[in-house]
Amino acid sequence: AVEVVESGGGSVQPGGSLTLSCSGSGFTYSRVCLAFFREVPGKEREGVAGIDVDGDTKYAESVSGRFTISHDSADAAKTTVHLTMNNLKPEDTAMYYCAAGECTAWWLLLNKLNFPYWGRGTQVTVSP
Repeated sequence: AVEVVESGGGSVQPGGSLTLSCSGSGFTYSRVCLAFFREVPGKEREGVAGIDVDGDTKYAESVSGRFTISHDSADAAKTTVHLTMNNLKPEDTAMYYCAAGECTAWWLLLNKLNFPYWGRGTQVTVSP
């Protein structure tokens, strides 16, 4: 069975940095795309950053230039990724979820309907 696990959430002051990690396993295909989504109560879950198996990335406009998603260099299967979040803002506070699925089109990297497998989430809180 496919398993997706996130780690690395926590609390940080505005302007600070955090790195989230996500590791997936049990896939029956080799072209795995991974993405981070976030959700706050009362709002729809939104795509934050995604990466395809070739290393192409897509970011939400609200995090572009501050967040970076990358494959773990030690993982040849490319099913482990890191989300480095810099210059964090209070509005980045949310539950962050990792999602995984078979790569289709690059422009679908932030479309939650493209991802059948999800982690349980990790909380990120940005406050003074």
